[in-house]
Amino acid sequence: MNKVTRGAGSRTAALVMVFKLIESAQHRWRAVNAPHLVALVRAGARFERGRMVERPQAVAA
Repeated sequence: MNKVTRGAGSRTAALVMVFKLIESAQHRWRAVNAPHLVALVRAGARFERGRMVERPQAVAA
């Protein structure tokens, strides 16, 4: 007995649905206005109100 899922149907139909969802969502996304800071964010830097917050130094025990 084969199970048939109800949903997208075919791979092509699923890809079209995903494309349309992303295309619709991109109108609400905020543009990156400081691409030079992306690497810092990926490295774990924290920003508050647009300014980088220094990390407190670890206390040696």
